[in-house]
Amino acid sequence: MTNKLQELLDSKPFLLADGAVGTNLFAVGLQSGDAPELWNTDAPEKIHALHRGFVDAGSDIILTNSFGGTAYRLKLHNAQDRVRELNLAAAGIARSEADRAGRPVVVAGSMGPTGELMEPMGALTHETAVAAFKEQADALIEGGVDVLWIETMSSKEEVAAAVEAAATTGHPFVCTMSFDTNRRTMMGIKPAEFTDFCHELPARPMGWGANCGVGAGEMLETVLGLKSTAVPGDVIVAKANCGIPEFKDGALTYSGTLDVMADYARLAADAGARIIGGCCGTSHAHLQAMAVALEDYHPREEISLADIEARFGPVWKIALPAEATHGATPKGEGSGRRSGRRRKG
Repeated sequence: MTNKLQELLDSKPFLLADGAVGTNLFAVGLQSGDAPELWNTDAPEKIHALHRGFVDAGSDIILTNSFGGTAYRLKLHNAQDRVRELNLAAAGIARSEADRAGRPVVVAGSMGPTGELMEPMGALTHETAVAAFKEQADALIEGGVDVLWIETMSSKEEVAAAVEAAATTGHPFVCTMSFDTNRRTMMGIKPAEFTDFCHELPARPMGWGANCGVGAGEMLETVLGLKSTAVPGDVIVAKANCGIPEFKDGALTYSGTLDVMADYARLAADAGARIIGGCCGTSHAHLQAMAVALEDYHPREEISLADIEARFGPVWKIALPAEATHGATPKGEGSGRRSGRRRKG
């Protein structure tokens, strides 16, 4: 099997991933509380447009509209029996838009948290979690994804279950966590600890890193933490929210301008990220600005926290957990990007 992601990594110093799902779908009619995954069959033209916009903006990697695609997440919408149908549709839509690009574009099958707490804190067992992720992964692969993309996790236990499921497919996979609680995930994992954990997994991810939860400055410091225990050849992923989320007039807005995201992209490359994208609030226009910023860019060999704060000010000024920025709820953006909460946006 050809590993398209590895081929792209071998050909470029860094790759540009895509941006937000929820933010952009809300702009075209998704309602708070709705599951974006249902639009794979109910409004496929809007999912096509979402992916097409990111491809046209310069993305090398696009994530399928399947973040909340496990039976556990879909059960919230009485769609737990539609796992194969909705994930197959998600993969097919993204595949068709990648194939029309005229250049290599990797389709990544998005696999978000189940929304359940795992033993011993909750009732979800390792075995049942693996089965749920495997059901989703099989459908995504059948639909044509190039790589599985486990994202927005908080606990090592859920990452381990998703990784085990991904590994059984023989497909390459990537995994990210959300470091949104004073330099840790909601379950207390630090960035450097996550890199160590990925080194120790029985099946090694192609890359790992962080997404959602924080703004650009906080994400860049997180990348430095991930890199601190990395070894040569490790691929670090960074997908930051588009600035700082704020509630204004009952809605969640993001402070990131085109210049903010362009600067973030370059600093992420400086910090050592090989795969760089945006999360909640990141539009097609933001991605295009990032693509322009990274074109022919030669990153510095290293940067410090002082370099980051010189551009973005003191980091970790806020402690807004990712569930408040990542879900199709009054608080967020998509369909559940949070271990035990809602989605990424």
